[in-house]
Amino acid sequence: MKKAQILCGVTCMVGIMMISIGMVLQNENSIDTLGVNTAFQEFDIRNMAASANMIVEETKESKEEETETLFLTEVKMETAPASVIIPPRVEVYEGMTLEELAIKLDRNLGGDIVAGKGFLIATECINKGVDPYVAVAILLHETGCKSRCSQLARTCNNFGGQKGSPSCNGGSYKAYNSIDEGLVGFIDNLYRNYYSKGLNTIDAIGPKYAESPTWRGKITWYVEQIRAN
Repeated sequence: MKKAQILCGVTCMVGIMMISIGMVLQNENSIDTLGVNTAFQEFDIRNMAASANMIVEETKESKEEETETLFLTEVKMETAPASVIIPPRVEVYEGMTLEELAIKLDRNLGGDIVAGKGFLIATECINKGVDPYVAVAILLHETGCKSRCSQLARTCNNFGGQKGSPSCNGGSYKAYNSIDEGLVGFIDNLYRNYYSKGLNTIDAIGPKYAESPTWRGKITWYVEQIRAN
């Protein structure tokens, strides 16, 4: 808009100047007899021409400034750093991220009180070096959390049949204050009493965890179901 106004002004000024020159030439004889008027008219014409030149120069400078500004803007845009940094994919277990592992575990946690606890279980297992599939398999088998968790889990938040104190209703099983605390305690028990001692496979865990000779086969079956789901 500014450039259009300037160009319009230049055109008008040049037009006025040409009309004035024509008038001067038309009245040349009378102007010659009036030296003072001729001098003033020549002075006005020179002033008009100078003004027109100044406007043209200002227009040229304005265009150069706009070109320089545009160039600087393009350079800044090209050299500007990216505003969004995409973090690298971090795989924590069998090619899955922590979030993907949590979703997979949630698909296998059908028990009402452990539904949606996949992220907590996945985080605790990865941080402590416990196989999350084995932990969930034991949880499903020992506590029945495939569909509805056991009464021990519902009453005292005890998962996996842990024994110890404080006692759950005076018995030998341990009581926890909340579901999350019970799940963390269950995984911590697997770490302290098994994985930290080198018992990190189902075959190695089985003889110490349960007396039943079929325990290892059942846990292996659950692991396969979790992996396939």
